[in-house]
Amino acid sequence: MSRYDKYECLKVDVSEKIAIVTLNRPEARNAINQKLIRELRSIWDDLADDHAVNVVILTGAGQYFSVGGDVKAMSERPGGDVLEEGEVHDPMISRRLANRQLELDKPIIAAINGDAIGLAATHALLTDISVMADDARIGDTHVSRVGLVAGDGGAVIWPLLVGVNKAKEFLMRGTLLKAAEAERLGLVNHVAPRAEVLAKAREIALELANGPTWAIRWTKLSVNQIVKDRVNMLLETSMALEQVTFETADHKEAATSFKEKRKPRFGQS
Repeated sequence: MSRYDKYECLKVDVSEKIAIVTLNRPEARNAINQKLIRELRSIWDDLADDHAVNVVILTGAGQYFSVGGDVKAMSERPGGDVLEEGEVHDPMISRRLANRQLELDKPIIAAINGDAIGLAATHALLTDISVMADDARIGDTHVSRVGLVAGDGGAVIWPLLVGVNKAKEFLMRGTLLKAAEAERLGLVNHVAPRAEVLAKAREIALELANGPTWAIRWTKLSVNQIVKDRVNMLLETSMALEQVTFETADHKEAATSFKEKRKPRFGQS
């Protein structure tokens, strides 16, 4: 039995020293629910212990990388939270989730095969190298679509990649950037036709998988210390503020409008 057989929302395929980890809820556009959060917390430990893996590719099943948090689940839960108490909206758990990904010494390549939104965009941007489909979009819509603080990592990684003022604008407005603009700004590394995204990611992965293993791994860990410092400095505060916004009228309106399939009307009360 493979160590990866226990996963239900993630599909893991290993060959040629490369693990392809696929967000595997295509029927829900790979929306991140409670179970997927738990699996994302543990997958990095399993990959760290797998001596057959030198490089990881993270991608999505179907036409989307992931649309982020499961807003449908938010709209159907009493109180509007997407997860059970003590899950992703616990600042300590969120910090561990980010740090486990950052602390995996094996390089992670994001093959962004379709739209990457919200928490999914954060996970894609916390990888080491990214390849994005030319017709895909990326953005953090916590504020604009869900009425929440961009607290689960967006406030950490966006300023590092595009600068403070651009990050604030993109996060506050929930801008969805097209691939060419994301590459121009330095948000992603490469753009490729949708059909070639995984092949491009695999080409890079093969080079790294057969390169000087420890020099590659320790270079990654050295640079990631910058990101970890930001996680430790910002994430607890941003997550706490996100938790507070779950109780606001704006968030409740966002969840209700999603269920009713209409545009939210913020600031009505």
